[in-house]
Amino acid sequence: MTSSTTTRRATARALLALAIGSFGIGMTEFVLMGLLPNIAAELLPAPWAAQPESAIAQAGWLISLYALGVVVGAPTIAGSVARFPRHRVMVVLALALTVFNALTVIAPTFELVAASRFLAGLPHGAYFGIGALVAADLLGPGKRAQGVAFVLSGLTVANVVGVPLGTLLGQQWGWQAAFVVVAGVFAVATVAIALTVPPHPGDPGRRLRDELRVFRVGQVWLALGTGAIGFGGFFAMISYIAPMVTDLAGSPEWSVSLVLVIVGLGMTVGNLVGGRLADRDLRRSLVWGLLALAVASALLALTAAWIVTLGLFAFAVALTGSALSPSIQTRLMDVAGDNQSIAAALNHSALNIGNSLGAFLGGLTIAAGWGFAAPAWVGAALGLAGAGIAVMGFRVERARRARG
Repeated sequence: MTSSTTTRRATARALLALAIGSFGIGMTEFVLMGLLPNIAAELLPAPWAAQPESAIAQAGWLISLYALGVVVGAPTIAGSVARFPRHRVMVVLALALTVFNALTVIAPTFELVAASRFLAGLPHGAYFGIGALVAADLLGPGKRAQGVAFVLSGLTVANVVGVPLGTLLGQQWGWQAAFVVVAGVFAVATVAIALTVPPHPGDPGRRLRDELRVFRVGQVWLALGTGAIGFGGFFAMISYIAPMVTDLAGSPEWSVSLVLVIVGLGMTVGNLVGGRLADRDLRRSLVWGLLALAVASALLALTAAWIVTLGLFAFAVALTGSALSPSIQTRLMDVAGDNQSIAAALNHSALNIGNSLGAFLGGLTIAAGWGFAAPAWVGAALGLAGAGIAVMGFRVERARRARG
C-alpha cells in the first residue's frame, strides 16, 4: 500500500466522519416537519383538544426557534472559536449537538423542548462552516467546493433516508424516538471526528472582534443576500409541498412521503454536482444555477396539478437549489479575506433566513387566495432576484479590480 493510498483513505475517513455529523443535522432540522401533529398532541393537549390546527401552528414555533438558533449561533460561535484548533472545535460542536438533542428527548414541557431546539440550532452553522474549511484543506487546491459539498452531503442524504425513517419511528413509538436516533448519530460523529480528523490549526491571533470585521466587506453582504434571497426559492416550494400534493394534485396522503424522498434525491444529486461545477467556474455555476432554480420553480407552478410533473419539477427545484449551496459557501470564503471561519458559517445563517423568507412569502400568497401553486411562483421570483444580486456582486468586483 503506497503512502498516497493511505493518505486518500485517511482523508476519506475524515470526510465521512464530518458527513455523519451533517447527516444528524439534516435529521434534526427537518424531521420535526413530519412530527408536528404528534408533538402538538402530547405537549399542547389543551390547544389540541380545542383546535388541532392552532396547536400544530404553535408547535411550528419549534422549527422557527431552531432556525433562529442557527442565525444567532453561526457568526458568534464561528467567530469566537477561530483561534482554536479546528479539529478540536469540531469535536466540541458534535458533542454539543449530541447533548442538546438529548435534551429534546427528556424535556417534559413544550417550553423546555422549545429551549432545547434553540440550543440545538446554535452549533449548526459553525459545524458546517468550520467543517467546510477542514474538508477544503483535506482535499487541497482546486477541490474546495467539492470538499464543501462532501460535508453537506450528509444533510442531503438525511432527507432521503434519515428524515423518512425518523418520521416513521416518531409516529410509531413517540416523537421522542426520532431524537433518540438523532442524538445517537451525533454521538457516533463525535467519536468518529475525534479519531479520524487530523490536526488542523486555527488562527491563534484571531478574536471575535477581528472576525466581525467581515461585515465591513460589501461583497460579503452581496453574497449573503444572494444566498438568503435566492435559496429562499427552494424553501418556498418545500414548505408547502404537502398541500401541493394532496390538495392541488389530488393525490393520497401517503404520496407526500414519496415526493419528499424524490426531493431528497434531488438535493443529494444537486449538492454533488454543484460542488464540481463551482470548482470549474464559480460565477457561472452561481448565476446560472439561480436562473435554473427560477425556471424549475415556474415549471412546477404551471404543472403541479399533475402528480407526475409535480414530482419531476419538485426534483428539479431541489436539484438546482441544492447545487447552489457549495457555490454560495465558496463565494463567501473567497470574499471574506482573513475571516474564513465566520464567513463559512454565515452561509448557514443566510440559508436559514432564506428558509424563513420563502416560507413566509409562500404563506402570504396562499392566505391571499392565490392557491397552493403560488409558493412556486414565489420561488421563481426569488431565484431571479438572487441571480440579479449575484450579477451585481460580480460586476462590482470586476469594476473595482479594473480601477486597481
